Amino acid sequence: MRVVVDTSVLVAGLRSRLGASSLLLAALSDRRLTALVTTAVFLEYEAVLLRPEHRLATHMSEADVEGFLRALAAAAEPVEISLRWRPQLRDPADELMLEAAVNGHAGAIVTHNVTDFSPASSRFGIRILTPAQLLKELPEP
Repeated sequence: MRVVVDTSVLVAGLRSRLGASSLLLAALSDRRLTALVTTAVFLEYEAVLLRPEHRLATHMSEADVEGFLRALAAAAEPVEISLRWRPQLRDPADELMLEAAVNGHAGAIVTHNVTDFSPASSRFGIRILTPAQLLKELPEP
């Protein structure tokens, strides 16, 4: 399945090795899922993951974050933005995720902020799932 992973899921997955977000990162790593990314989405990931509070919580240095992002980029599928529909959502960062999902024909946007993405779900026919919901759909490794 090809999905857009919201930044909130990356942060949660790196902050706790026990939750569904961490298991989702493992599924990306072993290619049971394909992350769809645009340049703007990737820059959002980088900006958020490099924040001092997240690096402190994850015990990751800047080099560690850069290594994680390199690995994610190697496993991800790039999406070119050909159509924009702004504004559709309240948060501009969420717009980045929506544009990647629509242009990349994603099966879902995976997020902890389901309510924030709900208006786009019916309008664009994109499922909005939490990491736990998505994991229930994946075959075992």
